[in-house]
Amino acid sequence: MKCFHCKKESVSGRSHTHHRGVAGGRWKKRAPKTQRLFKPNLHKMFILVNDKKTRVFLCSKCLKRVNRDVKEGVKPFITLYKPYGAGVGVSAFTHLK
Repeated sequence: MKCFHCKKESVSGRSHTHHRGVAGGRWKKRAPKTQRLFKPNLHKMFILVNDKKTRVFLCSKCLKRVNRDVKEGVKPFITLYKPYGAGVGVSAFTHLK
């Protein structure tokens, strides 16, 4: 899965535990490094694409930017779908309160 706007997706890397080791530098006691995935913080959102409701994934950074643009009165780069009755400038997180 990737972000609809910025195309951010999972990146592979290495997990490193902070092991103090032993005096004399024994090789068995070294801090192990294992492969892992760094996943983006994606949220399922409904947006309007050509006046049709579409479900997409947005990363937190893009979602924060959309909410900030709506709050400041600037036209955001995408339009979040809000059901009837939701006012203009209402945060996308109102259902979490």
